Amino acid sequence: MFTLPFLAPQITRDKAETGSGEFGDLPEWNLDDLYPSSDGPEITRDLDWLEGECAAFAADYAGKLAGLSGDEMLTCIHRYEKIQSIAGRIMSFAGLRYYQNTIDADRAKFMADMQGAITDMSTALVFFSLEMNRIEDATLAAMLAANSDLARYRPVLDRMRAMKPYQLSDELEKFLHDQSVVGATAWNRLFDETTAALTFDVDGEELNLESTLNLLTDADRARREKGARAVAAVFAENLPLYARITNTLAKEKEVEDRWRTLPTPQASRHLANDVEPEVVEALRNAVVAAYPKLSHRYYALKAKWLGLETLEVWDRNAPLPQDDATLVDWPTARKTVMEAYADFDPEMAKIAEPFFDLGWIDAATKPGKAPGAFAHPTVTDAHPYVMLNYLGKPRDVMTLAHELGHGVHQVLAADQGELLSSTPLTLAETASVFGEMLTFRKLLSEAPDQATRKTLLAGKVEDMINTVVRQIAFYDFECKLHAARTDGELTPDAINALWMSVQGESLGPVFNFMDGYETFWAYIPHFIHSPFYVYAYAFGDGLVNALYAVYEEGEPGFQTKYFDMLKAGGSKHHKELLAPFGLDASDPKFWDKGLSMISGMIDELEAMEA
Repeated sequence: MFTLPFLAPQITRDKAETGSGEFGDLPEWNLDDLYPSSDGPEITRDLDWLEGECAAFAADYAGKLAGLSGDEMLTCIHRYEKIQSIAGRIMSFAGLRYYQNTIDADRAKFMADMQGAITDMSTALVFFSLEMNRIEDATLAAMLAANSDLARYRPVLDRMRAMKPYQLSDELEKFLHDQSVVGATAWNRLFDETTAALTFDVDGEELNLESTLNLLTDADRARREKGARAVAAVFAENLPLYARITNTLAKEKEVEDRWRTLPTPQASRHLANDVEPEVVEALRNAVVAAYPKLSHRYYALKAKWLGLETLEVWDRNAPLPQDDATLVDWPTARKTVMEAYADFDPEMAKIAEPFFDLGWIDAATKPGKAPGAFAHPTVTDAHPYVMLNYLGKPRDVMTLAHELGHGVHQVLAADQGELLSSTPLTLAETASVFGEMLTFRKLLSEAPDQATRKTLLAGKVEDMINTVVRQIAFYDFECKLHAARTDGELTPDAINALWMSVQGESLGPVFNFMDGYETFWAYIPHFIHSPFYVYAYAFGDGLVNALYAVYEEGEPGFQTKYFDMLKAGGSKHHKELLAPFGLDASDPKFWDKGLSMISGMIDELEAMEA
């Protein structure tokens, strides 16, 4: 019910240093808009209210939902929404503090204590979705027809009732709810804390994971190799633990899915994403079929640029020989993204501005800070927070554009309220990827020469391959892993083999895979926190490519339609949201449009070599 921040697709790969200096003054979060402290009267007040209201809600409504009038059901949902909001505020505060420093014992304890307390309190609410799903269709339809304000919650109720065939008994659902704190949540925390505490020796320098992965983008090939081998060495040492975490979570999921009679391991993710399995399958098949004309073709071109017969894994994200190694300071990054947003529509820049000025961004890379980047919406009566690990690379500017896009989306959707603002993952990437595209197109239009244009195009192609090809390969790996786990526990070598089975296929024949690369699955958090999450990135990228094509064609009123789509939050299905643009994600040809944009960029890069 209550979730922690999600990670965005652009996991930064940059050297961990300090919060200021060569990049300018990097902003840090001000969490006072949630709570001024972890032990103040405000959070105590909300915990006390939550405990009392959860019990009162159950006393007032358990066993009575089917007999409510439309007006009474609306009051019930409003009360439920308020509970969600207060609990979400507490967990957002606890989670954000924790991600600022995952190795701080006090922060970790506070988050675990809050998770435990709220799980205990909210056990009283488990009846709500179970009982709601037992209401007869005709009875619910009559309630909705009787009250137009209630009817706006239909999408929430429809998504809830989609789980009706897979619902367990009330007792079992309560058990699973209570047990989650020592189940998946505990294993997720073990993964996070273990990964944050790892150190990697590179030429006698002790680095964290973020810093070591950053070496894979170093201009010096020897440094890239050292970074890759350091990652391989450390994860080889820790592989039994990562295999144990992965095996346990996959088995836990298999057991719960079996009890719920869910047809596939992916089914629960598809239901949560409000997307049809056949749409995801069409996306997956389109991307896999396009591997030769996308990743295979591009990486062959990159090998030529680097003067290599074959690429090693540490060359995949290598800068091009003509890349400008100049770092981008924070003021320049802000200006670049804000101007790109304003060129699209001044309103977008206006919405983004408070993130920079009011402590809504935490940009510096610091010891213990969670790796990567994310935007967390918190609750609708507060505001989102963006986390970055900013170290001045051009890709970091794109990550800023990406996460700020999430933030703008979350601000616009907040008016929908706590239950309707949350967007399924498949659509949650729309504004973020669109924000990246706006920034990229602005930079491309201002390129002073062909060499700069080539560098920008190549960088964008690599990002899109990482977002589309790479994520679908990750999805295939997960599908294979969960299928194999049903036959018994998987050894580390077995998981490694599944990982390697998708690497050559997706990256292409130009790659050589060093010994140790087979362990690189272990550091990817999505496999642990959100099984099958990854296809949402490819979905979002394909959707945005198609959307941007409509924008470039001069669609009348595009900006208004776009803002309306973001404001809808989770209140509409993807078919309804895309209809104003003449797009339909259920059409298999839809995905070919997005993939053709990537292919067209590679065409242009090849033409530059002629």
